[in-house]
Amino acid sequence: MAALPEIDSASALQFVVNAAAGSSEAEAKREVIEAALRAGGRRGDLLFCSPAELSFVSHQAAARAIATRTAVVAVGGDGTLNTVAQAAHATGCAMGVVPQGTFNYFARTHGIPVDPTEAVRLLLRSASVPVQVAGVNDRVFLVNASLGLYPELLEDREAYKARFGRSRWVAFVAACATLLRAQRKLRVHIEMGGTVRDVQTLTLFVGNNWLQLQQLGAEPEDTVAGTPGDGSMAALMLRPIGALPMIGLMLHGAMGRLGEAAGVERFEFQHMVVNPTLPQGRRGVKVAFDGEVTTLRAPLDFRVLARPLYLLAPRRVEASG
Repeated sequence: MAALPEIDSASALQFVVNAAAGSSEAEAKREVIEAALRAGGRRGDLLFCSPAELSFVSHQAAARAIATRTAVVAVGGDGTLNTVAQAAHATGCAMGVVPQGTFNYFARTHGIPVDPTEAVRLLLRSASVPVQVAGVNDRVFLVNASLGLYPELLEDREAYKARFGRSRWVAFVAACATLLRAQRKLRVHIEMGGTVRDVQTLTLFVGNNWLQLQQLGAEPEDTVAGTPGDGSMAALMLRPIGALPMIGLMLHGAMGRLGEAAGVERFEFQHMVVNPTLPQGRRGVKVAFDGEVTTLRAPLDFRVLARPLYLLAPRRVEASG
């Protein structure tokens, strides 16, 4: 493994903030970060950007971090963390996290506080720790990736939020609407080591985070060295079921007992190639990464990446929790 990136405390940390500059949201984030930096006697450049600018700004910030021996810091939810992680992993620079999402599985797994002031204070006294990241084709993901029903659920949730506002109840209603009309079967050809399978599923969910799987009650049997997020990944497949069993599945998931639900298959792996059957003339398939949806060319190559992400986190906290 390559040497851990060194952090020069005299160099300004590069904060990538997913918020429009000058907005009340941006100013609130600025006050929190700058106050914590002053208290810690450190400098930081705050780079505010819109979602459309996030990838470009992240790569610029990562390049500057490498050149000045500092770190790039993601300020935002899962999608922001994923975009900044793409840039940090590509350049090999260290990455810090100030989480502002709903579940914050990645931050919580690695001992990073969800309170923004505490998160900044912690990263000022943290060291670079190698943590596992996963990849599908040329994309990095931190927590999960999926195809089939789950990307549709995310798209429906965003549409409901745009129409009815952002709340847990709106998200729940959107999820119910998506699940109860789920009839589209996904046919996939799976190659995993020497094993080849052809299956029908409503969704294929790949998890790189033990905490999320634990809270869902969907941890796979320990069949591969290392737990998900620390040596392996976990896959969940939902076999086609009717509306009534789907309601039961939702209740199992809400109670953290998804692994007990009928029709859910769980297994571990380190490398898996998935080739979905697509309509004639179509080569792309919708894939969700850490809460964001995009289209990738099939086949999909899921693997634990050889190079880790260098995360600013407490040394005593490892990826396995």
